Amino acid sequence: MPDEAELDQGVDVLGAVMELARDHTDLEEYLRAVLTQVSVGLRVDTASVLLREPGQDALRVRAAVGLEEEVNQGVTVPVGLGFAGQVADRREPVVLDRVDASTVVNPLLWRSGLRAMLGVPLLARDELVGVLHVGVRGRRRFTPAEIDLLAAVGNRVALVVLAEVSHAHTAAAALLQQSLLPTSFPPVPGFTFAARYAPGAGSAVGGDWYDVFTLPGDRVGIAIGDVAGHGLRSAVVMGRLRSALRAYALDYDQPAEVLTRLARKAAHFEPTAMATVIYAVLDVARARVTLACAGHLPPVLAVPGSPPACLELPTDLPIGLGLIAPHPRQELAVDLPEGAILALYTDGLVERRDSDVDTGLAKLVANVGSDTPSAVCAHLMDTMLGAHPHGDDVALLVIGRDGPAT
Repeated sequence: MPDEAELDQGVDVLGAVMELARDHTDLEEYLRAVLTQVSVGLRVDTASVLLREPGQDALRVRAAVGLEEEVNQGVTVPVGLGFAGQVADRREPVVLDRVDASTVVNPLLWRSGLRAMLGVPLLARDELVGVLHVGVRGRRRFTPAEIDLLAAVGNRVALVVLAEVSHAHTAAAALLQQSLLPTSFPPVPGFTFAARYAPGAGSAVGGDWYDVFTLPGDRVGIAIGDVAGHGLRSAVVMGRLRSALRAYALDYDQPAEVLTRLARKAAHFEPTAMATVIYAVLDVARARVTLACAGHLPPVLAVPGSPPACLELPTDLPIGLGLIAPHPRQELAVDLPEGAILALYTDGLVERRDSDVDTGLAKLVANVGSDTPSAVCAHLMDTMLGAHPHGDDVALLVIGRDGPAT
């Protein structure tokens, strides 16, 4: 049983940590303040927090007291290796009574003269967010009460870190996506473009995007895509795919070839990501658009004098997950007469938990009419989404051929 002094020590440290959680304004400042309280309360020489790197099995030192060079030098430890890596891998407290090259991967720790260390995982809602560890330069045997105290501190710190990191990732993803979505469209004689983007309710910004850009030879590149998942990781993948698609579009005229190259790139550099994409090239002079599809839902075409309908666009494999199409990707060429409307969208516009996608597609098709692209966008967003929360991101791109029907 812990003695009265140990109980008082634990109460003081936990109380101070909880107070810091209410008052902090910056994550690094908060972590340094917590480490200061821990180092004083546990009478240790060093204290450090390592946080898990986004999308990686690695930990990076974000704050340290007594060994500040860990932060300055960007120390990173793989999960499963070394002392901190073992704490993260085992997800339980670990006590180390020998600190040398055989037990830790960070040479700063043994060069500083540490003789004993104690580390605990930072777990929030069963998610590993990092590791908190302390060290002493003299002989020391950590008591069960001290181990429990550091674990309790780690639990409280983990909740704060998870909230801060989630908020930071959401903000970064939103900023990245906002920077990559077009703020205006290039002037194209005879054509008008309009678009909408709406993030899903209660979810982080994801990987939906659309793009319109000019190409040599009186042509315009048009793209819409959806990276699976939400948050910063999906937004980063989206940005990479968008940039790669633009680059391939300059080198290859055929949309199918552009998607083939994009799939090869993703299979090598983004093997765990998955995205659906439509890439099209508009021949302005001929008023003809040629499209290729990688697992995406079909565009809707409305032509004066005919009912709107989904294009019978061949659907090839999505981009990513190491998928390489066994056969050449296919294309579809479509003429756009005056007054035509072509609507491209991501699945958040038509998919609902309480109905199948065919129901959503039928509703979408019925509401694509002959109007300006801006008016069509407004009508579709109002009809398909209305005032009800939607669980997924929505991107909508509408292309209109100017002028009355002939």
